[in-house]
Amino acid sequence: MKADILIIDDEEHLRVAVEKILNKQGHRVSTFASPAEALEKLAGEGADLLITDLMMPGLNGIDVLKRAKEVRPTVEVIVLTAHATVDKAVEAMRLGAYDFIEKPLDRAGLLKTVGKALERQQLGVENRRLREQLGQLRTEESLVGNSPEMLAVKSLIRQIAAADVSILIQGETGTGKEVVADVFHALSLRRDKPMVKISCAAIPETLLESELFGYERGAFTGAANAKAGKFELAQGGTLFLDEVAEMSPPLQAKLLRVVQDGCFQRLGSTRELKIDFRLLSATHVDLPKAIEEKKFRTDLYYRLNVVTITLPALRDRRSDIPLLADCLLRKHAVRMQKHIRAIAPAAMEQLIAHAWPGNVRELENVIQSALATATEDTISSFSLLASNSNPPCTTSAPRALTIPIGTPLAVVEDYFICETLKEFGGDKQKAAQVLGVSERTLYRQAHRPGQLPA
Repeated sequence: MKADILIIDDEEHLRVAVEKILNKQGHRVSTFASPAEALEKLAGEGADLLITDLMMPGLNGIDVLKRAKEVRPTVEVIVLTAHATVDKAVEAMRLGAYDFIEKPLDRAGLLKTVGKALERQQLGVENRRLREQLGQLRTEESLVGNSPEMLAVKSLIRQIAAADVSILIQGETGTGKEVVADVFHALSLRRDKPMVKISCAAIPETLLESELFGYERGAFTGAANAKAGKFELAQGGTLFLDEVAEMSPPLQAKLLRVVQDGCFQRLGSTRELKIDFRLLSATHVDLPKAIEEKKFRTDLYYRLNVVTITLPALRDRRSDIPLLADCLLRKHAVRMQKHIRAIAPAAMEQLIAHAWPGNVRELENVIQSALATATEDTISSFSLLASNSNPPCTTSAPRALTIPIGTPLAVVEDYFICETLKEFGGDKQKAAQVLGVSERTLYRQAHRPGQLPA
């Protein structure tokens, strides 16, 4: 390969000699007597290889090596040393130098060492490129679907994944919001840093603050030791807040400050901690409506909503169901050690006709259930769907509710929740999916009487 090579040495005759040797090989060579000038060029324009003398006035070769690796981690470094300083050259190799060459220089030895260093540098570049390509393929494979709706989602993700901005992921329960968050992180510039997740609906409100902010020893009863929160754990990486609309207003205010200033305090501490992370949020709640109802802060909404991506419901992309079903079948057949590789056409029609209130999550559950009970090498029907109280899509009208004009909205809401629970035999999970609320929200309201005024 023809490479960009920088040479640093305070002896002019040596610089000239090395330059001539490498120029004859077709390399692009720049020479410097000043390490500072060479490092400035490295930082601005980059280089494949840096050859530096070990003993120089001012910055020595060890200092040059350290700074070079800071500004360009991919650059390979070779140090030139006299016999008396071989121990220093060995130290340089421990710090990341590729090799050292003893003076006086031997042309053949120089070319051999330079060639091997450039081979390793090129191999490292190629490996990084392949890892990035493989990572992108794997992440995009997790977004299964070729429908126009999913192709639009994939296109938007590719456009904004590398932009270091906050993203709000919206969609019904079970549409794959967490999967999309994983894809965003994998395609971002922070992919080598942590991806930290927390569900605001799965943790009791009294514990959510300590999980996010961490705490010092003695901050509250039971805090026997200090603990880092999710913000600290996500330093340099990505934080995913699932079901962010379930966060209480006081906690929303604290989150707003972290997003605005990048600063926070652990519970029980007065020390300010500075953090840098990318924030991804998800919710199935209509946030503009929640803002109107004074349940979500407007200023926090605009901080989270720099870019919004909305995932389509499974019923709105039915053409993807066969592909999704096949992927899920192969995935779980391997995990469950089942030799089942196909879904019969009639069974596939059953999947396509279903309403899927639980979206992809429900589809995955149905596939796993069929695999667990299958006795043949092809799934001929899905018994879980046949016995499901949630009917498939039909042209018949659903059961209607009559609500008198003038009924208070809170009473209507309670009544509607109560009747929906009756419709699904008391199954709160299915009722929550159909109503588009979290189970926690349903639990808070389901205990209230659902009667309309006479």
